[in-house]
Amino acid sequence: MTIEENIFKRYVPDFKKLKDYGFKKVYNSFMLEILFKDNLFKAVISINSDGNISGIVYDLENNDEFLPMRVGNNQGKFVGEVRDEYENLLENIRDNCFSQKYYIFPQSNRITNLIIQKYGNAPEFLWKTTPGTGVFRNPETKKWYLLVTDIDRNKIQKNKKGLVEIALIKQSCENVEKRLKQEHIYPGWHMNKKYWITVILDESLSDNEIMELIEESHSFTEKKS
Repeated sequence: MTIEENIFKRYVPDFKKLKDYGFKKVYNSFMLEILFKDNLFKAVISINSDGNISGIVYDLENNDEFLPMRVGNNQGKFVGEVRDEYENLLENIRDNCFSQKYYIFPQSNRITNLIIQKYGNAPEFLWKTTPGTGVFRNPETKKWYLLVTDIDRNKIQKNKKGLVEIALIKQSCENVEKRLKQEHIYPGWHMNKKYWITVILDESLSDNEIMELIEESHSFTEKKS
């Protein structure tokens, strides 16, 4: 994941605010050039119409892209200072021109909005160490019925890699056995596998199919009459 992707991964741009901030419309993108680090470096930041952000940092002394900043294990003091200032610059743009979204991927956010419409409760982000992990629980009983988090795909599908978001959904013991025979449904990750299943939120299952599973899970959290 790039520096830009990491900082903006749960944010969407407000294009009017970008313009007010100083971004210029160039074809289908908004672009900003800004000097930093005592005017020794220039950042060229581009945000396209889909809200994807990219950036290039130039060393003005050589007029070349400053690639050492992109090397994760490059711990030199000066390189670290340049990276820190660039990240601060990006965070300032994010805080002034972007609004936060719940999750990274479209299906995760669609499912969240469907849950809010149906049950009226949004995810709770309880852990600073895993800021992308949201818990859904019935406000009346405080019981969990869904957890959405981001992991490397190979933790679910051993032969594949890449960041994905997953839904952990509670089921009855009998249903777990039945569900695991279905395509695109996996054992509960980091949960009791007798009662939880995992779905990757990558469009493998439709929103309706996932909501049916969530409705079943939510029923276990309701007060018994």
